[in-house]
Amino acid sequence: MISFILGTTAELIKIAPVYHGIRERGMRPKIWFTAQHVDEVADVLADLNMPEPDVWLVPEDKAHNLESPAQVPGWAAQVLRTAWSRRHELRAALTEDGRPPLVLVHGDTFTTPYGSLIGKRILKSRVGHVEAGARSGSILSPLPEELNRKIAAKIVDIHFAPSIREVNNLRHARGVVVDTEANTAIDAMRLAINQPLDVPNLPEKFGLATLHRFELVSRPDKYREALEILREQSRKMPILYMAGAPEREKIRALGIGNIFDDQFIVQPKMRYLKFLPLVARAEYVVTDSGGLSAECYYLGLPCAVHRERTETPQHLGETVVLTEMRGDKLQNFLDTYQNRRGESWMDKYHPSEIVVDTLAQLGYC
Repeated sequence: MISFILGTTAELIKIAPVYHGIRERGMRPKIWFTAQHVDEVADVLADLNMPEPDVWLVPEDKAHNLESPAQVPGWAAQVLRTAWSRRHELRAALTEDGRPPLVLVHGDTFTTPYGSLIGKRILKSRVGHVEAGARSGSILSPLPEELNRKIAAKIVDIHFAPSIREVNNLRHARGVVVDTEANTAIDAMRLAINQPLDVPNLPEKFGLATLHRFELVSRPDKYREALEILREQSRKMPILYMAGAPEREKIRALGIGNIFDDQFIVQPKMRYLKFLPLVARAEYVVTDSGGLSAECYYLGLPCAVHRERTETPQHLGETVVLTEMRGDKLQNFLDTYQNRRGESWMDKYHPSEIVVDTLAQLGYC
C-alpha cells in the first residue's frame, strides 16, 4: 500500500496528479495529514477531487495553521506522538493489500523530513520523495527549506528529482534516483489553468505579487523596501498583492497598511484552482515562492524571484530572474518585464506519469 504523508495545501496540489495516477492503476492510496495548513484544506481537496485525509497526525480538533517558527516544536511533538501511538494501525494499513509498503513525501516543508522519519523509523516502510534534490547551496537561505531537503535526502529510498540538476545533486544519495524531467506542478497546473476567473473588478492589465517567506518578512527593511517599490510601480499599472494572515499581521505591526490603495491592491490568498487562472492573466509576477516561480517558468510568464538564493537555478534566464533580495534588481525587472515573456512548456512534460510508472515497475502499484 502507498500512503502520502503531507502537511500543506501546496503539497496536496502538487501531489494530486500522482495520487490520481495511482488511482488509475486500481489502487486507493492513503493520505495522512500533519496539518501544517488547515484553513481551506477541505476546499482544496474538493477542487482537486481528492478525499479527506484518512488520518490526521495532528488531531483535527486541535489542528490550526502553522504560522511561526515558535509553533514548530509543539507541532512536531504532536505529529510524532500521534504516529507512535497509532503505529500498529498505520503499519497494518500499509500492508493490507499484500504489496510492499511505501510512504511518499513531497518537497521541502517541515512535513518532508518528519514524514520521512515516521515512514522509515516508526512504520518500517520504504520512503519516496517527490521533488527531491533541490539545493540552493546555503543552509541558511532559504531557511528551513534547505535543511528540510538535506535531512530528507539522508532518509528516503526513492528520490524523484525534477531535472538533471537535482539528479546530480543526489549522486551520492543512497537508494534510487529518478529523473522526472519536470516538477509535478506542471501536471497540477493542467487541472487549474482553464478554470474561470472569479475576481470582482479585476483590472484589464495587472501585475501580481506574493511575498510571504520568513527570510523576507522577518526583515522589516527588506520587506518594506519591496512593498514600496511595488507601490511605486503600481502607479504605471495596478498590482495585486496576495497576502495571507501572517503577512497582514506583519504589515499591521510595521504600521504600513496605508501603502495599499486602489492601484496597489491587497487581496486575500486564493485557492489554487482560483489563483492559477489569475496568474496566467497577469503581465508579470513578483514572488518569493519557489513553486510559483516554477509555474511561471512553465507558462513563459515574466517572474522576479525576490530571494537571495534559489534552489532551482535551472529556471532562471530571460523569463525568470533572481533579485538576490536587492531593490535595484527588482526595479530593473519591473522596468524590463515587457521583453521577458517566453515559451510555454505546458505540453512538453508529464512528470507524474514517470513517478507512477516507476512505482509500478518497482511493484508498489
